[in-house]
Amino acid sequence: MIVVMGLPGAGKSTVLAIAQDAGWTVLNYGDLMMEIAIKEFGVTDRDSLRKLPAHTQKDIQRRVGEVLADEKRREVILDTHCSILTPGGYLPGLPFHFLSRWSVERLVLIRAPIEDILARRSRDHTRVRDPQSAESLSDHDRMNRYYLACYSVLTGAPALVLVNRDGGLAQVQAQFKSVLK
Repeated sequence: MIVVMGLPGAGKSTVLAIAQDAGWTVLNYGDLMMEIAIKEFGVTDRDSLRKLPAHTQKDIQRRVGEVLADEKRREVILDTHCSILTPGGYLPGLPFHFLSRWSVERLVLIRAPIEDILARRSRDHTRVRDPQSAESLSDHDRMNRYYLACYSVLTGAPALVLVNRDGGLAQVQAQFKSVLK
């Protein structure tokens, strides 16, 4: 399994389109969590999901993590977040007890300049998001890099950071394609 992470608006899904074209299965951790949150907690959007009490989010994570632990396909990419900014602070996107059960071959963090993320978010009307300042996004991006290092140590999987600048999609997709080989 390759785990691909990044801030909302960094361009994970856009970069990952090349993996689907190459025959990889892309599983979105947030989509799997939303299925449970919609059915059991009446959540209507992802921003509401991250505002659930931490113990509820952890329980949903645990349930999805158990499903992913049973994933046996080799060519699977998990699209997720390193950390989730909750009202109570940063919540690990990949708690250790999940990582220890998964067969993680590579960790990839897709980053983008903060100004690019802010511009992308302002153009994306498909998502409901609380406003976030450039300073808060920078803090979150820094936290993601710390978490990435921890995830690499815990799994023994190599970590790669790709920067997805506006106008540079083809370049970052080519870099990501080399990970798929």
